[in-house]
Amino acid sequence: MNKIFATLVKEIDRQHYLESVQAAFLLKTSGGRFPRDEEFRAAFMVKDIYNFSRRNYMLRKLENYATKEWLNIEEYTIEHIMPQNEHLSSEWQEELGPNWKEIQAQYLHTIGNLTLTGYNPELSDRPFREKRDDREGGFRNSPIRLNKELAEVEHWNEDEIKKRAGILADKAVKMWSMPQLPSEQLGIIARRMQEDHLRNMPFDIRGIFERLRNRILNLDSSLKEEIKKQYIAYKTTTNFVDIEPQKKRLLLTLNVRFGEIDDPGGLCRNVTRMGHFGNGDVQVSVTSLDQIEDVMYLIHQAFEKYTEEVYP
Repeated sequence: MNKIFATLVKEIDRQHYLESVQAAFLLKTSGGRFPRDEEFRAAFMVKDIYNFSRRNYMLRKLENYATKEWLNIEEYTIEHIMPQNEHLSSEWQEELGPNWKEIQAQYLHTIGNLTLTGYNPELSDRPFREKRDDREGGFRNSPIRLNKELAEVEHWNEDEIKKRAGILADKAVKMWSMPQLPSEQLGIIARRMQEDHLRNMPFDIRGIFERLRNRILNLDSSLKEEIKKQYIAYKTTTNFVDIEPQKKRLLLTLNVRFGEIDDPGGLCRNVTRMGHFGNGDVQVSVTSLDQIEDVMYLIHQAFEKYTEEVYP
């Protein structure tokens, strides 16, 4: 995420600011790809929220969703509805059913089983109905919005945990929804970015680029080409080569360490400690079609490195 946002400014078209930001997210692939709503929803329901570094932010947003009367959740503590105690009482074992150990292990720290309370010590490991009905700290008497659904639940088991997780996931999708752009507009923006690169290339450099581009894309049908404002990225699990068009050359950045590259032609430059566009420590300058075979030998090494990570 730090890399995505640190370089986002390079992908923004100031004449079409909002649309270009949305497009930048939607056009990302591989590890930087923006998850679709259903993917996000499914992952949100099973994620370990309790040990998530941003859990307070997440719970604060869920608690205060669609209201002007915000609750300061820092005054409360996180409550596990189904207790953390691995030695659950007989009442809890009966509540959860014969597979109570598996259910506890799978859902304990997920969003469906978490809420907020000011009475954590009082509620502790007590049976669900006691937690719900306690006169002082019970869910039925709680001012916390996250506890409203719990007031109407008769039993706390796997089905109810999943049901509540789904309700909260629906809220989360609304709060953190993916950007929306018509596919036609997204295609126009992607083509415009590519045309900008091609238009700014001198004729001879464009010819080298087209030849090199075709050779790279022929390495594998699963490769992705991602048009950035400053360069064109080619990726498998992540970028393995980035091409930055310049007036008199193509500047390639290979995503490998300088010490790992086999460079019999001495074409590579070590940019490990130098600021540069693209991902990786190795740069190669291409000024002639005669270099294509030697350059492809270098690119293939970077390609194989990330292909092996997927198919070791």
